[in-house]
Amino acid sequence: MDKYRVTMTTEERNALEHLVSAGKSPARQLTHARILLQADTGAEGRPDEAIVDALGISPRCVARVRQRFVTEGFQAAIDRKAQPPRPDKIKIKGDLEQQLVRLACSDPPEGRGRWTLQLLADELVVLGRVNAISIETVRQALKKTA
Repeated sequence: MDKYRVTMTTEERNALEHLVSAGKSPARQLTHARILLQADTGAEGRPDEAIVDALGISPRCVARVRQRFVTEGFQAAIDRKAQPPRPDKIKIKGDLEQQLVRLACSDPPEGRGRWTLQLLADELVVLGRVNAISIETVRQALKKTA
């Protein structure tokens, strides 16, 4: 594995020291700041093994933070990496979403005062639009369209 050398400016180092000393940031952010402070070659950077022992984290975490600092920059190395969107996880979209909204806006079945999430999910199955669907999926689709 390639080893990325972390070399920070004095402003970056001061910002990290202030971040760590304040202690009011998320734990992951503080850990990444501590990794960068210890890995800085300008201030006698420590080897990865020493950082792992000092902070109680995995060697892969140290390598990833070093790599993100060198390739993406100071702020990217500290901040949490955003999760990619997962469009394949969306089960209700397009025609099915429109039909669900129409169904939810229509009159409820005989003997019911209103549509429940379970009734809506069951009705989509009865209509043959889906084989099975959870009430949580129905809730998320309706919340998005509200």
